[in-house]
Amino acid sequence: MTDIDAIFAADRQHPPRERSLPWPETRDGITVVIEPKPHWANDMRAFRSKAREYCAYADWAENGARARFFGHIDTCGDDLIRKARALVACEIADGHWI
Repeated sequence: MTDIDAIFAADRQHPPRERSLPWPETRDGITVVIEPKPHWANDMRAFRSKAREYCAYADWAENGARARFFGHIDTCGDDLIRKARALVACEIADGHWI
């Protein structure tokens, strides 16, 4: 396990609303990546892993694959994970994670 994987695993030990890094969830054969709730948002968002679509986390949590997804111009779940991993790698290189 890399340092980055360990940081993501430690973040997943917290309840969803307290997490600061994105994480994948799969239901009914669909994988989404949950974007942690920013301070200004009412709810988190769930982005389809490979498609540029999202829904509200509450809708995903209640309805799974039947959640109502909306198009998103430039983000999919895989993008969220990739960007977060790159950010954590930079923070490790800068000495912010020990």
